[in-house]
Amino acid sequence: MVEEVTKRKAVVLLSGGLDSTTCLAIASAEGFAVHGISFRYGQRHQYELDRARAVAEQFGVASHRIVDIDLATFGGSALTDPSIDVPKSDSVHGIGEGIPVTYVPARNTVFLSLALAMAETIQARDIFIGVNALDYSGYPDCRPEFIASFEQTANLATKIGVQDGGPIRIHAPLIKLSKAEIIRRGLELGVDYGQTLSCYDPSDGGVACGHCDACLLRQKGFEANGMPDPAPQA
Repeated sequence: MVEEVTKRKAVVLLSGGLDSTTCLAIASAEGFAVHGISFRYGQRHQYELDRARAVAEQFGVASHRIVDIDLATFGGSALTDPSIDVPKSDSVHGIGEGIPVTYVPARNTVFLSLALAMAETIQARDIFIGVNALDYSGYPDCRPEFIASFEQTANLATKIGVQDGGPIRIHAPLIKLSKAEIIRRGLELGVDYGQTLSCYDPSDGGVACGHCDACLLRQKGFEANGMPDPAPQA
């Protein structure tokens, strides 16, 4: 077993959802000393942060920080503006085309920038993010082109990238996987998906609605693995 002091550090963006939890499990399995970062960014609910704490505890991360920012100041998304309804449907076939109203303007750019600041501070050269370009809701900041562009920016804009021996790597291990493949990989790594929450609009107590895009894509993934979603749903 590799001693903790000899492990390479990695910052992992952790929302408490299915994808980010699987990403954390992958980083841990690859031998990194994981430092989780989550965000209280003005989202509709705080249940996901409770799940992020539980996941961090399950995997025994080296550290876990919850950072306060306020993207609700700008609005423009159903996830930060309660006056905008979260789209609901009875099946994945009802998911609309184009970029949905649940897209939060520049969210992953902001999140990765803060994760980069944390990485530079703790002298980590690896950042993991659970973005996915297959079974996703059409967000532009989940595409491979964005991740590659941000990695280039990270190496141009930081002391650690320019002077202190970089390079910085942005890992997106789920980006080419289907939701079913992501779940299968997580199960192999011992992820307890009953602790995770992907729902955009959960009811009191953090029970998933079962009808938003995130819930429907998640259900599709578990069905493809021949099992029910272990997390409670309305």
